[in-house]
This record gives sequence, structure tokens and C-alpha cells, in this order.
Amino acid sequence: MWRNSRTGWGLISILFHWLSALAIIGLFVLGWWMTDLGYYNPWYNQGPWVHRSIGILLLLATFARLVWRFVQPTPFAEGSQLETIAAHLGHIALYVLLLVVMVSGYLISTADGSGISVFGWFEVPALLYGLPNQASQAGTVHWYSALALMILAAGHALAAFKHHWLGRHKTLVRMLNPAHSHAGSHDAPR
Repeated sequence: MWRNSRTGWGLISILFHWLSALAIIGLFVLGWWMTDLGYYNPWYNQGPWVHRSIGILLLLATFARLVWRFVQPTPFAEGSQLETIAAHLGHIALYVLLLVVMVSGYLISTADGSGISVFGWFEVPALLYGLPNQASQAGTVHWYSALALMILAAGHALAAFKHHWLGRHKTLVRMLNPAHSHAGSHDAPR
């Protein structure tokens, strides 16, 4: 149940999916909330530190998730050929936007040449910094790509509910329960 099969997602893919979703939503809410913090608010410095730390952890998890996705089989898609193509293109767009959001966030945080401390556990060095208006331009990209990511993620969720309730497909169930998604599968790990 840890690995994917042609009939369902394994537990590792499911955990990557839901932990990433939770982190993305949490980061968006925290980021939006931080924009209204006054200088004397105790979260004025704490909020961005938490936001950056979780963002870097999400970036590392996304790289691991992409590697896992390439070495694991992808379960068959339910729905019409058009829905399958749309789902494939939608997933690519989600990953691209996610990477744009995280890279632009990194460029905001490292614009002055400082690294990013991740909860004090380790520091990610500034590899590209000192570009003209780096923080401002990366900030614009960060905001609009994050907004686009949230809109696309909402569409992704609506499509999953549509498949579940209208199409009576197992798409949503397979992403919630690895045992159910592998039930009756001959190529599921034992």
C-alpha cells in the first residue's frame, strides 16, 4: 500500500498530496494575513519566518514528490478522453505554478544576499541576489502565481467532487484511502 499501482495511489503519494495541499492553503492564508500586520505586531517578524520555513520544506517535499511521481506508475484515469487530457494538463499547471510560487518566494527572501533559516534547523543559502528590484519583481510574481495556484487548486478540487458525485468514479476515494484504491489490484504490492 506504500507504492502506486495502475489502479490506485499508494500511501506515500497520498501523504505528499494532502500534506502539500494543507501547506499550500496554510501558506496562502498566512501570506495574505501577514500583509496587514503592523510593525509592532509580534507576528510582524515571526509570520514571515514561519512562512519562509514552511515554504522551503514544501519546496523540498515537492522535489521529492516529483521524483516519486516519475519512478512510480500513475493510476489509470477515470473519465472521458477529454477529461483525462484536461486532468493531465491541469496537474502540469499545478506543479509549474507551485514551483513558480516557491522560487519567487525564495528570490524575495534572498534578494539582500541573506540565506533562509528553516526553523533554525538549517539554512538555505542565497544563490541569486542583488538583481535590480529583485524583491519587488519577485513579490509581484509570487502574489499573482499564488493567486492563480489557489484558483487552479479550487478547480482541481471541484473536478474531483464532480467525478465523485456526478460521474460516480473512484478518483476521490483513491486519493483518500490506499487500501480501497488497491482493492482487487493484481499489481498492488503485497
